Order: sequence, then structure tokens, then C-alpha cells
Amino acid sequence: MKQQGSFIGFWQSVGIRALPFADAASTELPLGRLLRLALFQVSVGLAVVLLNGTLNRVLIVELGIPTWIIALMIGIPLVVAPFRALIGYKSDTHRSLLGWRRVPYIWFGTLGQFGGFAIMPFALVLLTREDTFMAGVAASCLSFLLTGAGMHVTQTAGLALATDIAPEDKRPRVVALLYVMLLVGMMIAAFTIGNLLIDFSNTRLVEVISGAAVVTAVLNIIALWKQEARGTALKKSDPPSPPFSEIWAGFTARPNTKRLLLAIGLGAMAFAMQDALLEPYGGEILGLSVGTTTALTGAWAVGALIAFAYSGQRLTHGADPLRIAGTGAVAGIFAFLMTLFAAPFGSVPLLFIGALGIGFGTGLFSVGTMIAAMALSRNGAAGLALGAWGAVQASAAGLGIVLGGLIRDGIAYYALADGLGHTLAVRASGYGAVYCLEIFLLLVTLIVLGPVIGLPNTDADETRTDNAGERFGLSEFPT
Repeated sequence: MKQQGSFIGFWQSVGIRALPFADAASTELPLGRLLRLALFQVSVGLAVVLLNGTLNRVLIVELGIPTWIIALMIGIPLVVAPFRALIGYKSDTHRSLLGWRRVPYIWFGTLGQFGGFAIMPFALVLLTREDTFMAGVAASCLSFLLTGAGMHVTQTAGLALATDIAPEDKRPRVVALLYVMLLVGMMIAAFTIGNLLIDFSNTRLVEVISGAAVVTAVLNIIALWKQEARGTALKKSDPPSPPFSEIWAGFTARPNTKRLLLAIGLGAMAFAMQDALLEPYGGEILGLSVGTTTALTGAWAVGALIAFAYSGQRLTHGADPLRIAGTGAVAGIFAFLMTLFAAPFGSVPLLFIGALGIGFGTGLFSVGTMIAAMALSRNGAAGLALGAWGAVQASAAGLGIVLGGLIRDGIAYYALADGLGHTLAVRASGYGAVYCLEIFLLLVTLIVLGPVIGLPNTDADETRTDNAGERFGLSEFPT
């Protein structure tokens, strides 16, 4: 009988190891309901691939739109990202007549995503005509803004809803599953869109964007259906929260907080400057098709997933989160070097390895700095720490995307005018300048991070001591 019990226990543990998020389920939140809720992350991944990958390559290479305009369009949705903490706070304190807190925000976020995709094909048509070009730019900016704003609102309220539903001891695992579903959604979207656009045409592009609008609405409605119970809205009698200024002052007063936020901003800008350039680089310089360049975004997502699993393995053994972030910056330097040399060598495999490495470096840096930021929180104020991390990262990333487009266009124009000599009078010079600047920014990031790597943090040390001997793996990551 004892041997039989050991045998059953062994296979139960194998099941949990084979399905790393099986332990995220609970009686209150079964695995089926949890996976259904996670579908809103798939729709967000679809939006990320279309906005940051496919569309910017098509607009630059196929339609010949200046890169700085495309970078501006991609950067516009990130303007909303710094307000995610405010969006989350509003959904916490929302008083709905129907008794919902999160549902109205997810619903209006979905409408934003759908509306942005719905008007996007018409905006692209206006961009292709000289007499309506400026109207097309304005309409495209509006469509990108609607899609991006809807994406941020949906994701913020959706993560908050998942936190509400999940038991307290399961919340890190639940949120981790949602983060992985975002990366999985990006990979599925990248390879699906790539296959659909192998035989590229303007009509096929319109069909793909219109289909994305419908898929987004369907996924989010399925994810939201019967997830939040009515009657969860706060009552007027509930005590008010402390003023935000007081909480923020206490947070920034922590040792090395400002240095950490500076490193987060520099690293995020360094990794994001190529967001609007990677696929156009493959299409314009290496002559890759739309489908093939879209797969670059899939390679990036694969690299991020590998970084996610590697970070979990390292943190299991007590690794310093900031050391992991530094490793990500070093990996990013090598990845950008490979991407840079893909053009002179004419090597497509080198470009894909570089894209994989960029995703890997981004994943390590993001996870490491995020956990370090969470260690700065006090009295359960992890939401503030994550909000600060997200606001700095998103703002710096948006600025980096716009600067990347401007620098690429400016250097390319100057190089083609023979300003850099005959050898560099090629369009690849603009891309190369951006990649070199990204390498420089990552080196500066390492300099900023250096003094704080390995320094003791009281809260972090207590957490590590309290959790000694516990498994910290893929399913324990927050987002």
C-alpha cells in the first residue's frame, strides 16, 4: 500500500512538472476558467505583433512611408502606458451601477482595440495617395492610438481581475501564466500573420487587419464571460486610500531607487529603439518577404520565453535579480552586434539569431529589474513598485522608438548624400547607427547598474530568507 501511494505521488508530481501552471489553478479558479481568462493576453499579443512588427515593415518597405512617421505612430500608444497605474487605481475604486469594477474597463478597452483595427485599413488607403497623405497620417495615428490605448486598458484591468479572482497564495502563479500567454499569443500571431502574408497584396493586408479586429473582440468576450461577480464595486462608505504623493515620496526615498529607475529607463530605451526597425531592416536591406520578416517578431518572443525560464532557474538558486538584468544587457549587446553584421554578411540566419538574442536580453533585463523594483516596496505596496517600473519602462521605450526612427532617417539621408563617404553611402547606414547607439546605451546601463548589483536590500533579504527552500520557477514569476 505504501509503495502504491509513493507511485501515485510520483506521477502527480510529474504532472505538475510537465504542466508548470497546473498548480496555478484552485477551487475558486479552475484551470479551464483560468485559461479562458488568459485569452485577453492573446489579443494583446496579436496587437503588439501587428503594431510593432507587420505594419511598420509594410508601411516602410511596401508603401515607402518615412520611418520617423512610422516610429511616431508606434510610439503614440506608449503615451498611454505611463497611466497604467492610474487606470488600475481607477478600476480598483470604480463604482458601477451594475456592481462591476473591472468589466467596464475591459469592455471599453476591447472597443478601443476593435475600433483601432476597424479604421486602420481605411487609414492605410489614405496613406497611399498623395492628395490624402496628411489625412492618412492623422487617421493612422488615431487608429494606432485607439488600438494601443485599448490594449493597455484591457491588459491592466484584466490582470487586476485575475488578481481579484485568484486566491492570495496563487496570485503570482496566475499572473505568471497570463504573462506567458502574452508571449505565446505573440508567437502564434507572428507565425500566423507571416503565413497569411507570404503572397503579399494590399487586399490581403486589409483582410488580415479586419480579421484581427474580429478575433480581438471574440477572444476578449470569451475571456470576460462570467468572470467577475456582480456586487464587487466599492461602497461610498469605504475608507479613502492614502494620497498618492505621500506613497510616492516614501517609495523614492528608498536607497538606490532613483538609480534603479534610471537604469530601467536606459535599458528599456536601448532595447526598444529597434522595435520599429527590425522587420523593415530585414525587408529593405536583406530583401526578405513580409511573411519572413514577421517571423522575426516570433523569434523575439521565443527568446523572451527562453529568458523567462532561465531567469526562473537562476532565481531558484538565489541569484541577484540585478545581476540577471546585467546579463540581459550583455546578451543584448551581442545580439545587436549580430543584427548589425547581418547586413554586410548578407546573412539571414544571423539576423534571426540576433532577433532571438534581442528577445532573450529583453526578457532577462525586464524580469531582473522588475523583481528588483518589487523588492523596494513596503507594506504590501508592490502595485506602486510595479507601476513605477512599468511607467518608466514604457515612457523610455516610447521615446526610444521615436528616436530610433528619426536617427535612422537622418543618418540614411546624410549617408546617401555622401556625407559619410562612398563606403557608407547605403541605406543600411541608418539602421547601423541605431544599433550602435543601442549598444552604447546598454553599456551605459551596465555602468549605472554596477554600483547596486549585490548590495543588500532589507525587504528582499527578508523575502529570500522567508522563502528559503521553496521552489521559485517558471510558475512563480509575477509580471
